[in-house]
Amino acid sequence: MNFDELAMNMTPDIYSRLREAVELGRWPTNAALTKEQKNLCLEAIIKYEVSNDVPVEQRTGYVPQACKSDVEKIPSVDVSQESDT
Repeated sequence: MNFDELAMNMTPDIYSRLREAVELGRWPTNAALTKEQKNLCLEAIIKYEVSNDVPVEQRTGYVPQACKSDVEKIPSVDVSQESDT
C-alpha cells in the first residue's frame, strides 16, 4: 500500500488526530511536529478529505468568501498634509 492509499483509507479517528496535531503543532505526547511531519500530515488530511467527500466548508484551509457588501469600509486618513509651522 502506498501513501495515497493509506491517506485515502485512514479512519475518521486517525484523520481527526492528524488534524489536531497540525492545528496544535504537536503530537499528543507534546512532541513538536517537524516541518516534514506537518507537510506529510497536511497532505494525508487533504487526500482524506477529497476521497471521503468532506464538505468544502469543513476542509482544511477553507477560507469563506466574504460578500463585498459585508466588508466593513474603513475610512482612510490622509497623513501627507504639511503643517503650517
